[in-house]
Amino acid sequence: MRNKHDFRNAIRRNYAQVARGQGGCGCAASSCCAGPAAVDSRHLGYEAGDLDALPAGADMGLGCGNPLAIASLKPGQIVLDLGCGGGLDVLLAARQVGEAGRVIGVDMTPEMLDKARSHASRAGLGNVEFRLGEIESLPVADGAVDVILSNCVINLSPDKPAAFREAFRVLRPGGRLAISDIVALAPLPPELAGDFAAFAGCVAGAVTVAELEQMLAAIGFEQVAIHVRPESREFIKDWFPGRGMEAHVASATIEACKPA
Repeated sequence: MRNKHDFRNAIRRNYAQVARGQGGCGCAASSCCAGPAAVDSRHLGYEAGDLDALPAGADMGLGCGNPLAIASLKPGQIVLDLGCGGGLDVLLAARQVGEAGRVIGVDMTPEMLDKARSHASRAGLGNVEFRLGEIESLPVADGAVDVILSNCVINLSPDKPAAFREAFRVLRPGGRLAISDIVALAPLPPELAGDFAAFAGCVAGAVTVAELEQMLAAIGFEQVAIHVRPESREFIKDWFPGRGMEAHVASATIEACKPA
């Protein structure tokens, strides 16, 4: 049984491979996960026009939904993206908050941050910043952000309560979570639950909606709303062909607020 440190390092190595174009077990990507190279982000809820306006390569197809669709971002807000990867949601959020706002992307994989910075530079965006760090120990000050985004990342954390506690810490009073992630619908069979490829592919670490609701409430979040997206089973089926994973997990939107 691998410990948390081993899991984190293995996930970092795999996402570094994805960033270098060498496959790896990203949420959607992956020769070793026997899945497709990427999910078409239009199938995750992104608008084709928004994607077409991005620099080539910025959309790496590593998500499981579109957190911006539930974020309701406003000009001037400070936004944090947990596990920003190549920067897709950071770039889109930066345009929504405008020059008076700012978007911070945090990722633990240097190779991903290199790609994100390159994409932001080519997009000509001056209101973004990328920081190396882990979501369980964020390099962000207390009460510094208005909205937290994340796309298929917190599920990868070996310590989800710590990640949500950090999110609570860095949010301003009244700040909110807008997250897309994978949730468990039924217990995974032992052969899948112990499969690292499945873990790095964003499924074996999934917890149920009820567990997430309890976790967020215990930390202090209010107005918790988690909605499962049944249609997501179609692309999850493609991630792990023939293994029946779509019967056990699905993508969901996760919203919650820090008390004002």
